[in-house]
Amino acid sequence: MVIDYVGVKEINGSLVVIDGVKGVSFEEIVDIELEDGTKRQGRVVQIEGDRIVVQVFEGSRALSLQNTKTRLTGRPMEMPLSPEIMGRVLNGAGKPIDGLGDIFPEKRKNINGTPINPTSRIYPRNYINTGISSIDTLMTLIRGQKLPIFSGSGMKHNELAVQIVRQAKISGADSSNFGVVFAAMGVQNDVAQYFKKSFEESGVMSRVVMLLNLSNDPIIERMLTPKCALTVAEYLAFELDMHILVIMTDMTSYAEALREFSSSKGEIPGRKGYPGYLYSDIASMYERAGMIKGSKGSVTQIPILTMPNDDITHPVPDITGYITEGQIVLDRTLQSQGIYPPVNVLPSLSRLMKDGIGEGYTREDHQGLANQLFASYAKVIDARSLASVIGEEELSPIDKKYIEFGKQFESMFVNQGNTENRTIEQSLDLGWRLLSNLPKSELDRVDDKLLDKYYVENI
Repeated sequence: MVIDYVGVKEINGSLVVIDGVKGVSFEEIVDIELEDGTKRQGRVVQIEGDRIVVQVFEGSRALSLQNTKTRLTGRPMEMPLSPEIMGRVLNGAGKPIDGLGDIFPEKRKNINGTPINPTSRIYPRNYINTGISSIDTLMTLIRGQKLPIFSGSGMKHNELAVQIVRQAKISGADSSNFGVVFAAMGVQNDVAQYFKKSFEESGVMSRVVMLLNLSNDPIIERMLTPKCALTVAEYLAFELDMHILVIMTDMTSYAEALREFSSSKGEIPGRKGYPGYLYSDIASMYERAGMIKGSKGSVTQIPILTMPNDDITHPVPDITGYITEGQIVLDRTLQSQGIYPPVNVLPSLSRLMKDGIGEGYTREDHQGLANQLFASYAKVIDARSLASVIGEEELSPIDKKYIEFGKQFESMFVNQGNTENRTIEQSLDLGWRLLSNLPKSELDRVDDKLLDKYYVENI
């Protein structure tokens, strides 16, 4: 029996309160019919006895307290899915906005996903080649990993995201079973157009699914965007056996939408006004990455977030660092020097890197080279600090060599064009060429056999 509930008790922003509702479920989708016959959708976000709070996706403008009709659908929000979703552009709620018509679904899936049994997970191994030396060599992205990019307002994270989409290749995966799900949250129109134009001009749009939530779209839609994106990724990966890279930008916009929604519900705020469940909410999305026994596909995540005031201790980057397996940190000082991508090597890391590189994966010298580059660059920072106190002329000869190494490392290794696609061999060889500017005795993080093989004398 279908029951229509006529009238609402209260309207507060995008939230409406309805009394006397029986047999309702949390996160259930409801159909709302306005006085003029217009229809909208919403979802149940709070249940207190027979009183429910419904979040209206299109907003509560023109809703009537007396004549609004609400009907329960008996199902959660579901994403229509089929193989033809590849190459499509959707809005934040998963509806097509590219003018190519509706998606005719083979199936529908709950956007909240289903938890992955930890015992059925496969440990990530194979690496993903991004064509970017600093990432591939020093913080290697592994298939099935979640590796966030910590950026700041006005920095070049959008350009970096586009370059990764354009260049990314998974070892052991050809173009037919590799795809990208790109979710943009709270972006301005010009940024959304930049993403679309870049993918189309580079010829990768056919293997990309785009979900675009613009800054003037409802915040409710922004909260659905990453969940819809991950539902598409799980379908492609675990049912069509594809390797899917999910890029989500900007997770800070998502967290701010969650804070605004929590405030409108009257919930007690936590740190910096964010709800107390921010950690578990974001974790429920990050943990949807991985590989599962019995499936050939994989879901790899690169969430991008901007740190307010470049503060890495802000709640969003702070909890993201706890949940994920490393981070790539962008540095404003490097960007001001014209270095792209402005990756700050020392605070960046990939915790799964050690198991997906080396002989059989990349090259035998990869781990030793990465350790030595980290150690040598750390000495560069120490030498620069000393030079700022006593002057560069007063430095010892070895400190001066480190200063020179640091300049070359930043200008030749970290810095590369946004269309330059380097193979892992090119990146490793470049690393050795730079290390060969230092005395052999300084390279104490590399095995002697590798040092004899790759060190270039008298460079």
